[in-house]
Amino acid sequence: MEEDMRIREPLLRDEERQPSQHSVLPQSLLMYLYVGHFLARWGARMWEFSVGLYMINIWPNSLLLAAVYGVVESGSTAFLGPSIGQWLDRLTYVKVLKLWLWAQNLSFVVAGVAVVGLLVYSNLKYTNLAAFIALVILTNISGAIGVLSTLAGTILIEREWVVVISEGHPPGVLTKLNSVIRRIDLTCKLFAPVVTGLIISFVSLKASAMTLAIWNTLSIWLEYWLLTSVYNGIPALSERSQKKISKISQGDPGESTSADQEIKSSPSFDGGDSALAENSWKRKMIEWVWKALSISAWTVYLQQDVVLPGLALALLYFTVLSFGTLMTAALEWEGIPAYIIGIGRGISATIGIAATFVYPILQSRISILRTGLWSIWSQWTFLLICIASIWIQNHITSAYLLMVGVATSRLGLWMFDLSVIQQMQDHVPESDRCVVGGVQNSLQSYLDLMAYVMGIIISNPQDFWKLTLLSISAVTLAAVLYSSYIYRVRKHLFHFEKLWSRIECFLR
Repeated sequence: MEEDMRIREPLLRDEERQPSQHSVLPQSLLMYLYVGHFLARWGARMWEFSVGLYMINIWPNSLLLAAVYGVVESGSTAFLGPSIGQWLDRLTYVKVLKLWLWAQNLSFVVAGVAVVGLLVYSNLKYTNLAAFIALVILTNISGAIGVLSTLAGTILIEREWVVVISEGHPPGVLTKLNSVIRRIDLTCKLFAPVVTGLIISFVSLKASAMTLAIWNTLSIWLEYWLLTSVYNGIPALSERSQKKISKISQGDPGESTSADQEIKSSPSFDGGDSALAENSWKRKMIEWVWKALSISAWTVYLQQDVVLPGLALALLYFTVLSFGTLMTAALEWEGIPAYIIGIGRGISATIGIAATFVYPILQSRISILRTGLWSIWSQWTFLLICIASIWIQNHITSAYLLMVGVATSRLGLWMFDLSVIQQMQDHVPESDRCVVGGVQNSLQSYLDLMAYVMGIIISNPQDFWKLTLLSISAVTLAAVLYSSYIYRVRKHLFHFEKLWSRIECFLR
């Protein structure tokens, strides 16, 4: 019972969020935050949409290169995500901001230039295989670094800054900030593919890659000025950053001791094996493995009350139904023009933007927990359209029906995403927030990685229906998992007595 109460009550209680006399959110600085976030997300969304089209054109009639890129990108995030979360905890906000913006923009510039080289010299795989492989590897590594740095920025803005900025204000302020930040991301997801698709369809692939490189070269300066202005203009951010660093510097000895105790408590040190304990190099090796695998970060994550919602959200990343690299490549193979795919992705993002308006209304009326429940099952319902598309004989009609199912399911997906994020913001302690955020993104990337691995195994675009069924199975499991969490907390899923009374009133 005490555990249930702890789950229901957020760590940041309402009275702690009541506005003080001197706590007023500066709207101009919030606008700087929004614009800076928009510029950063636009570049990332341009690359995210384009890379699948680049790969299917570099290696036609196969999803192999697109799937390999997805494995590299998702694998790097999966393995390094927890470490990034821990790394963010040890650096000031300003250092994180600099490293994030420089790494993200420079990586996408390099990736764009490498793609231009592959497209200009399209026969390179026949004339100089070594140079072709080198450019493909450079594209994969640059893209992966760009996505990893984007992850650092996501944790900084979405998991840290919005929480710190909203402290001292009513809970609705955090809900609004979350919704606006997600709306900006989805707006970029709406317009960046449309613009890129138009460039690809009516100019060329090479022009789109050059546009990507130029955008990231120019935008970094404005992004940095806007976000540093936010940091300097909101004292709570600098205070929290200094407080975090001072805690780390004062707590280093204790933290080392704790880590040693965790390692000693592992099976390798149980049983009183004095010979092993005295062998220092073995001990160092175990410590290195412990840190490399981020076991302590995963332990912190698994101890959270909201671990089941986090797992449910992560399962939604085991999918090809997202207008991502594999689905984009498959639609291109089906003969759907790039600008149509971009428009379809834009419509999908528009529905996602609508979710950011619907979520605050729904959350205020039926609670965060039940909003998540209705959202995940509505996503599952709309994805049944994708199952129907499998049995359509006409390939073009089937492809359009697939796009309709994916687009309409975004309403439930993004409301569920907002619900889980806010549950984590409310229930995860401040000291664990970056670590938990890093592990959550890492877990999502593991599932994303598995989807791309399946894309390598099932690389024939004709067999895309198999990947569709696997994706919908993952959504079903996520919905069941979250429903079980809701039942554990609330002891019921629906108020059937209220539903029945309303049905009786309707029938009278």
